[in-house]
Amino acid sequence: KGNSKASDDPDEPDSEYHRSQTRLIRINDVVKLTGISKSYIYQLCKNQQFPQNIQLVHGGSSVAWVEEEVLQWIKSRIEARDSEGVSRG
Repeated sequence: KGNSKASDDPDEPDSEYHRSQTRLIRINDVVKLTGISKSYIYQLCKNQQFPQNIQLVHGGSSVAWVEEEVLQWIKSRIEARDSEGVSRG
């Protein structure tokens, strides 16, 4: 643990390899990450209030989200909560 250099080992979950990979996640993973229902996620997307999904195959119905965009959205919700808490005093 004393080694501050990140590992390049693809088998290490916190390696540079994994952090540099763009990962697509399906709706069930989005639900698990956010705690929001499927239908509400789609509603938020429609209202431009949540990261937009990506059609996996042209003409197909399967979609996914960029994991980092979903994680950033979660972070932004936390930051909004924290800044609102400060302004309410």
